[in-house]
Amino acid sequence: MFTIFHGFHLVEAYHEWKKEHRKNRNPLGTRVIKIGVATIVALFFWLAPSALYGLPGINAIESRCLAIFAFAALMWLLEPVPAWTTSLVVVVLLLFCTSDSALWFFQSAGGGEKYENLVSNTAILHCFADPTIMLFIGGFIVAIAATKSGLDVKLAKVMLKPFGTKSENVLLGFLLVTAVFSMFISNTATAAMMLTFLGPVLSALPANGKGKIGLALAIPIGANIGGIGTPIGTPPNAIALKFLNDPTGMNLGIGFGTWMMVMVPMVILLLVIAWFVLRKLFPFTQKTINLVIESSHESSWRDVVVYITFGVTVLLWLTDAFTGVNANVVAMLPVGVLCVAGVITKRDLEQISWSILWMIAGAFSLGVAMKGSGLATHLIEAIPFGSWSPLMVIIGSGLLCYLMANFISHTATAALFVPILAIAGDSMQTQLAGFGGVSTLLIGVAICSSLAMVLPISTPPNALADATGFIQQKYMIKTGLIMGIVGLILGYLTLILAGVNGIF
Repeated sequence: MFTIFHGFHLVEAYHEWKKEHRKNRNPLGTRVIKIGVATIVALFFWLAPSALYGLPGINAIESRCLAIFAFAALMWLLEPVPAWTTSLVVVVLLLFCTSDSALWFFQSAGGGEKYENLVSNTAILHCFADPTIMLFIGGFIVAIAATKSGLDVKLAKVMLKPFGTKSENVLLGFLLVTAVFSMFISNTATAAMMLTFLGPVLSALPANGKGKIGLALAIPIGANIGGIGTPIGTPPNAIALKFLNDPTGMNLGIGFGTWMMVMVPMVILLLVIAWFVLRKLFPFTQKTINLVIESSHESSWRDVVVYITFGVTVLLWLTDAFTGVNANVVAMLPVGVLCVAGVITKRDLEQISWSILWMIAGAFSLGVAMKGSGLATHLIEAIPFGSWSPLMVIIGSGLLCYLMANFISHTATAALFVPILAIAGDSMQTQLAGFGGVSTLLIGVAICSSLAMVLPISTPPNALADATGFIQQKYMIKTGLIMGIVGLILGYLTLILAGVNGIF
């Protein structure tokens, strides 16, 4: 999806770096060992008597689902292969080993009678066309169209202009504008575009000043925090929302506009706090910055179609609670209109980030299998979630998620935590009510993932900013920790208030 975006060369360089980093960290021998460990652990759950690991009474299908979940968890944690590859393997394993269309010898016990809790193969496959996946596809289409029409550059110029030339104000402008873009466009693409605009400015700033460090850090901070603002801002949001809105599950009906009504004010407050932190840690020696953003795009009638479609789509997303048209259906509007108008071509569709969609689908399929096989019910019965302190569960899961998301994919972290926490939340609904309900638990995972930005490897925007050469790792760690701690506190307070007041 990134070949048409401004700063594509930065994204390409990042992916090459990540590939080499994975190779250096995981030479062939190490990868084989990691895959071997994940496989051995999975085989233990698959073959060992269920009483041995504290779940007496579960049958073979549930054991296999648990084994596949353990395999996925270790593969995502150890990352011998890309996270999306693991998700695809998970879906294939579930289909061939646990579904009602599995290999014949997996469908029945020794006596020949089929297991009653085989998972529906169509339910697993539907994860690839889940309404939430359609929501993301709509978001990708809008992002591609915005770039092809030059809307992204025009918006950036218009939105940055009111901040003038005073250095501190320009810093605030980049924080806020990056955040707004990352609500609707991939965080990686947003960071690449904004760094492209910022590149000449960073090179022109005095070498002895720290202001350029603050400006460079403003991009990943803005992108990571801004992604919290909408359901399509980052995949962990979509994963949490899927489980909360599942019609056969919690069915909370949290809409696009409702999400933004709660999250956007929190995002703005976090960005203002980030502005004060960056100004304090990295003061400017140059008092003014002259920012020049050029565009070589030639306008056409199709640009008008993009502008109108973009505006109508966002308006419908914001007002879904009033129109009755949910966000997933609205996402199909730009797909239809922009493809018919010729704005989006076959080549553009080929550039959609399918790996992200597969990653999300893998997370959904785990949830479907755990629920469909009955494993979720047995886990609730076996693990005394209801007797645990709700505050301990919320804080403990949040801190663990934040820690892990600094080292592995944010999406993989959410895919690992959300299905399990959904089970815990289902059994603790009464206890969690005083702390905002199940939404505090699950959306908290999404927020914790987005706030994990301590290291260059924590997020693609961090890696892109680090590649500018203006940021020492100690500065990224310091600002990442400060914003992480502040964000976790503010995030959970926001969720508790929203839940207690019946917004979520």
